Amino acid sequence: MLRQRVITAAWLAPLALLGLFGLDGAWFAVFTAGIVMLAGWEWGNLAGLSGQASRSLVAVVLGAMMLGLWLGGFAQSGVILAVGGLGWLVNLWWVVGHPQRQAQWSSSAVRLAMGVWVLIPTWVGFNVLRDNGAIWLLFVLLVVWGADIGAYFCGRAFGRRKLAPNVSPAKSWEGVYGGMAVTAVLALGFAMAHQWSPVATLLLILLTLLVTMASVLGDLLESMLKRYRGIKDSSQLLPGHGGVMDRIDSLTAAVPCFALFFSWLVSA
Repeated sequence: MLRQRVITAAWLAPLALLGLFGLDGAWFAVFTAGIVMLAGWEWGNLAGLSGQASRSLVAVVLGAMMLGLWLGGFAQSGVILAVGGLGWLVNLWWVVGHPQRQAQWSSSAVRLAMGVWVLIPTWVGFNVLRDNGAIWLLFVLLVVWGADIGAYFCGRAFGRRKLAPNVSPAKSWEGVYGGMAVTAVLALGFAMAHQWSPVATLLLILLTLLVTMASVLGDLLESMLKRYRGIKDSSQLLPGHGGVMDRIDSLTAAVPCFALFFSWLVSA
């Protein structure tokens, strides 16, 4: 397993970095659309679709939707991000109330709709951040990674109170607080390096903490869906690492969340 993880990481990491930071405009949109389509194929599995053809159809439909948004000039639409934000509030309601509210989302139709309001705003958010400069995309990635690292070490060292025992038993509130501490320091360092005003610095820290919590929710949502399906990974597309959704679950909430409130930040 370790050998598989190393081999996969050796080609995946350079490819991801090249696509995310070496491309822009239409090529970046195509690259991220490809990632979303792969995640959509896996989402078909999370939605309970058993056939390869039906899962592939999910990916094709998502691809058609993204193409339509691009051609219609909505690839960076704040409306799409707002719809995604409302969708994540619904996701939060379901995650917090699991398993009592499971009947509300357990049908394949609802889970497929859930995939639309999760994945399409993710693509739009990527476009918004990349268009405003690669530094913002890098910042969000660092926030998600920092949150994961802080949560892991603080959870192992101090974890006592379970965050969502019916969804992901290993996660603790102490881990969440540790992740928030790491990302708050990251935001403060970023603002100081760019000599931001105190107001702008405070807004960045608050937004970063919100995005950190959103990233946790993204992870929990996929965990809830996988637990319901009785699977460990969304797929085996990335040997040793599971599927694409397993790599971007936190980003599906963090990216559109940051992009949604980005305009407030830059105008401060």
